[in-house]
Amino acid sequence: MHELGVVIDVIHTVENFAKKNEVTKIEKLVLQIGELSSMIPRYIEACYPAAVEGTMLENTKLEIEVLPGNGICRKCNKVFNLIEHHNRCPECHSNDFEILCGREFMIKEIVAC
Repeated sequence: MHELGVVIDVIHTVENFAKKNEVTKIEKLVLQIGELSSMIPRYIEACYPAAVEGTMLENTKLEIEVLPGNGICRKCNKVFNLIEHHNRCPECHSNDFEILCGREFMIKEIVAC
């Protein structure tokens, strides 16, 4: 489960941000995770409580937004969800596409109290 290591890196990033901006308490942390990224949201949620224990994020609410894994068909230019349509264009049934989004893993928002 590489999610734990990633969550620990996120915690360090947020703590550094808090120090630089003289923030002493964080109420909520919002992460964006793409459907096509290697991160699994439920694993992030599962390891978060243990990862933040003893840090300034210990009582912070974690919110995860899942971003769609969309592609555009190179034959007909239809934008579609790759997972939903099993990597095939719903219009022309081609599997020749370019990924537009869905690989992201970002800290979207840090809400301070």
